[in-house]
Amino acid sequence: MKMKSVYKTLFFLPLLTAMIGSYTSCSHDDLPNNGNPRIRYIRVTDPLSADSLLVGAAQGNLIAIVGENLGNAREIWFNDQKAVLTRTYITNSSILVSVPSQVPLNITNQMRIVFANGSTLEHAFEVQISEPIVSSIDNEYAITGDVATIRGNYFYEPLTVTFTGGAVAELVSIEDDLLQVRIPADAQIGPVTIETAFGQTPSDFWFRDNRNIILSSDPFTGWWNASFVVSDPGAGDPPAINGNYIRVTASISAWTWMEVAGGPADAMGDISKNIPDEAILKPEDYYLKFEVNTVKPYNNNMIKFNFGLQSEVNDAYQWAPPFDTGGQWRTVTIPYETIMRSYTDLDVKPVVNPNGYWTRVLIHGPGDWDCDIAFDNFRIVPKIDKSKK
Repeated sequence: MKMKSVYKTLFFLPLLTAMIGSYTSCSHDDLPNNGNPRIRYIRVTDPLSADSLLVGAAQGNLIAIVGENLGNAREIWFNDQKAVLTRTYITNSSILVSVPSQVPLNITNQMRIVFANGSTLEHAFEVQISEPIVSSIDNEYAITGDVATIRGNYFYEPLTVTFTGGAVAELVSIEDDLLQVRIPADAQIGPVTIETAFGQTPSDFWFRDNRNIILSSDPFTGWWNASFVVSDPGAGDPPAINGNYIRVTASISAWTWMEVAGGPADAMGDISKNIPDEAILKPEDYYLKFEVNTVKPYNNNMIKFNFGLQSEVNDAYQWAPPFDTGGQWRTVTIPYETIMRSYTDLDVKPVVNPNGYWTRVLIHGPGDWDCDIAFDNFRIVPKIDKSKK
């Protein structure tokens, strides 16, 4: 039996060697493009869009490089940034690779593949670097000279932050998704524009937004509560950011009924008519925004809002704790459709009313609260600033 195995081995070994030799001798002739690497095209990786060919892609996007003799790729560079390769995603006919997220310093609009033998293959390909995304500012009513934090993405140096009216902010710190800027003296009401080498973007939010204010106490109107209005802040009080503000300082027991501000439309006056009709009809396009300053943390009880109703609803939208600004003014943003849903969940359907709407800020809920909280500038504003388009 052992001798038979040896005869089989002796028989197949020359045959295998001949086959290898034959393959080696003709491999370059049989391979496409004489064995030289070649890129046919680049496409997206979604099978449903496989016929979508690319001449460029955004940072971080996964792409498929399709061609011939690509299996020995060892490095891929986009401009001067090296991509991360995964061996299992490399075959002779394709390479799956993500465009680097890092911003290139030297933009050539070329992709370069380096192979195991040191040869290279270049292909025209543009890394489409995003213009800035401007999402929010921590205090839309920041005081001149204060440092404000702007959140978004693609904040690549060199960049400028320009307020409406042309005032340019001092840059305090820069990260890809966060900026800290000092508010210039002549900043005006309106969008904030961030510009980099890759484009400029005006914000959808407005700095010191004065649109559609529905509760501000400038002047005080309504049934409640004139004693909470601060007109001349003293030392140690929150600073005024837009005239008068509302401040509640009290020890509030659980389920105490404390009306902070508001009243029916006829008591509130013209300010009650500032909710746009479109916000009632399409609340998904709007936010409720306001500024708040928790001198002491909001850590118990419940704050309830009525904005956009014909009369009060005691258990409608509930702005629940905890929330703490650490004694600083901050802008709160709540999707208006969330507030409207709290009404419809109670079988109360808001309707357009040219005569205005009921307004109320109510403290009423579980848990004792050592309360010291200030409010200002309640407003219903569009999510998208269509005026900038």
